[in-house]
Amino acid sequence: MSYKAEYIWIDGTEPSARLRSKTRVLEDGAELPIWGFDGSSTNQAPGDKSDCVLKPVFSCPDPIRGGDNILVLCEVFLIDGTPHVTNNRAKLSPVAEQYADQDSWFGIEQEYTFFQAGRPLGFPETGFPAPQGPYYCGVGADEVFGRDVVEAHLDACMVAGLKISGINAEVMPGQWEFQIGPAGPLEVGDHLWVARWLLYRIAEDFNVAATLDAKPVKGDWNGAGAHTNFSTKAMRESYDAIITACESLGAEGKVEEHIAGYGHGIEDRLTGLHETAPHNEYSYGVSNRGASVRIPWQVELEQKGYIEDRRPNANIDPYNVARLIVGTCCAALEKAGQV
Repeated sequence: MSYKAEYIWIDGTEPSARLRSKTRVLEDGAELPIWGFDGSSTNQAPGDKSDCVLKPVFSCPDPIRGGDNILVLCEVFLIDGTPHVTNNRAKLSPVAEQYADQDSWFGIEQEYTFFQAGRPLGFPETGFPAPQGPYYCGVGADEVFGRDVVEAHLDACMVAGLKISGINAEVMPGQWEFQIGPAGPLEVGDHLWVARWLLYRIAEDFNVAATLDAKPVKGDWNGAGAHTNFSTKAMRESYDAIITACESLGAEGKVEEHIAGYGHGIEDRLTGLHETAPHNEYSYGVSNRGASVRIPWQVELEQKGYIEDRRPNANIDPYNVARLIVGTCCAALEKAGQV
């Protein structure tokens, strides 16, 4: 007997990487082999040295094909065995290992926008829909667009065993969100990338495209983010550790470093309007969705919990965001003796 393994990887497209995949038929019981691909067609190699290598790092049931078929997320390597420069998972691994004893948890809120025929799903053929207001967590055919795709995606993620924890309609018509987590630094990225692949693949069947563009519609419309919730063991036990983490993210040089790794087009989204803080300023506050980092009200009340970094774009590489947050916050907590 044999089964299908869909090998999925992240390409080298700039400014925002795309997902690629291809199918391999394998015999039952066989270990997942490494596999090659044409890197010159994915912006990862020149034509005269085009071979790149796929190394499986995470697999799960394939909810689309069903049966014994699986999805296989891979890292990209060069033929000499070194990680490709686009392999951000490999860059996260040593940082996650260095601070593993702090037991970091992530929850990422992935916003995205459906497009059809060149415009956001739910937008009229000419002009614009009614202003923002009724669409967030709305219900009704005049307020919500694409629910059939969203429900199919949620079901698929659950069958695949991904750590998806919820969905909701967002502030702009045709805009939605799903949440992945709580999960560790590597795990949250693995599950988010596979969930993105499933979103794109399922949307195909509805003749709809999903985009992670950070500002899909210019003007007085919300952008799309990937608000990132984060905690360590110390933060889940102490409010002092919460404040230390918040302060560390605003330390000298850290604001610019994080913004540079928080996704393409961030200046268009982080304007100080539409529930954002300006990209070149740093702030944190309790229950403040206009701050760079929000401390949920219940965290202040209970004096322990997590923080929400509201700056990451929808088009982030989650491995980069996890590396930056773990590297900054965990180092500060370690220095403060709050581990």
